[in-house]
Amino acid sequence: MITFCSMTDEDLVVMYVRGENLAFDELLRRHQQFIYSYILYTVRDNGLADDLFQDTFIKAITTLQQGKYRESGKFKAWITRIAHNLMIDYFRQKKSENTVSNDDFEVDLFNNPSLCEETIEATIVRKQVLNDVKQLVAGLPDNQRQVVEMRYYKDLSFKEIADITGVSINTALGRMRYAILNMRKMAADHRIILTMN
Repeated sequence: MITFCSMTDEDLVVMYVRGENLAFDELLRRHQQFIYSYILYTVRDNGLADDLFQDTFIKAITTLQQGKYRESGKFKAWITRIAHNLMIDYFRQKKSENTVSNDDFEVDLFNNPSLCEETIEATIVRKQVLNDVKQLVAGLPDNQRQVVEMRYYKDLSFKEIADITGVSINTALGRMRYAILNMRKMAADHRIILTMN
């Protein structure tokens, strides 16, 4: 019987990357109170804090699964930085809601990568990727597909998802984690590249 509570964060990270999902549950248990309190103290909104908290751990899961974690001995600082960056991104996005009319310029603003978010070609690629993602979502088990659809298509918080589905927030987060793993596996099996770069 593996005793996770006596392990260091780094040992748990290694075990999780090797496929021991319960190791991440222990990391979540250790750090969820601190991370949530940090986010809530900054944003002062429970619903937004819930969303950013869940997004923090999903980003951590994704980064660990991709083998991009390089912060030996500093897991708490690393995941706090993820939360911090997500909050900055959120406030930056809220702040920059300016629009520009294309009629005022000779150049094509909507197909110039230095002046707009994406070119026409990038839009086509993005639509293809989104179509591929929809197919992958459709192939998920019902309980995982339900969480993905509620989170990303209905924009519900994990607390709302948990309330609607009658499970705990941790269970909803777990289903999302397994959905991501399953979608990654299906994408690899079908040679689908889910990138817009």
